Amino acid sequence: MTLFLSYLINGISLGSVYAIIALGYTMVYGIAKMLNFAHGDVIMVGAYVSFCAMQYLGLPKLVSVVLAMAVCTALGIVIEGLAYKPLRKAPSLAVLITAIGVSYFLQNSALLSGAPRRRAIPPSFSLGSLTLMDGQLVISGGTIVTVLANIVIMAALTAFTGRTKFGKAMRAVSEDKGAAELMGINVNMTISMTFAIGSALAAIAGVLLCSAYPTLQPTTGSMPGIKAFTAAGLLAVDDSDTAFQKAVEEAARKMVEEQAKAEAETAEDKVEKTAADKVAEDTAAKAKAEAAAARARARAKAKAEAANKTENISTESE
Repeated sequence: MTLFLSYLINGISLGSVYAIIALGYTMVYGIAKMLNFAHGDVIMVGAYVSFCAMQYLGLPKLVSVVLAMAVCTALGIVIEGLAYKPLRKAPSLAVLITAIGVSYFLQNSALLSGAPRRRAIPPSFSLGSLTLMDGQLVISGGTIVTVLANIVIMAALTAFTGRTKFGKAMRAVSEDKGAAELMGINVNMTISMTFAIGSALAAIAGVLLCSAYPTLQPTTGSMPGIKAFTAAGLLAVDDSDTAFQKAVEEAARKMVEEQAKAEAETAEDKVEKTAADKVAEDTAAKAKAEAAAARARARAKAKAEAANKTENISTESE
């Protein structure tokens, strides 16, 4: 039982890290509709910044985390502006290739900057442990901090997106960019700030990941990023079902509109045909009446001429 609880707590701790990473994926994809595969390498950058701040600058742990968040926030804005913003209307394949290119760029930049290929580092949070069940179950301080950080981040993001003006703007852009822009929302700034928030979360995830696994290398964030991307994909199943349902509803709506349009055109054709038939009937009746009047005039003229001839003959006889 103790072994099971130990594994369960460690799984919850590691799952909390993956959840924070997956939040960055889902936020960017939900709002910008882009797969940011460079997100895992932003995790690596945040871990390196925090480690260097503590190791070489002697900054406190919390200050180093804040510094890592600031650096990764700026990095996320730069990546979005240079790599993703020109591809807003590009095909998904182009965005995917660009994301992979940015990922390799960040990894090789870390290698060229002199970062060691693999380095053991001290845990970021060396707090006291919690002992339960007469010392049989020990929960490390890093595990407690990781779970609590995950809960706080989830609650803060929920409140942010549901109650703040900018959070509501993010939700509006996620639903319909065109409608949001018509309502006066700055879509470009909203997407940039989404990348910034996701990158700040990546920095926190990098620090917590290195606290659980105290090793650091340029590929630190690659595998956790892929695993978190899988988790984000599982979370997006409901969204895909909703998207499919919306697509079906849109197709049905278009079919109804086309049918109504066809019926309207048919009704217009009938009205036009009826009007044309009526005009033709009126024209034929008018022509018939004119022909009858012409025949009547011709008969009257013939009678008049005959009468004149008869009168002339009578006069000549006398």
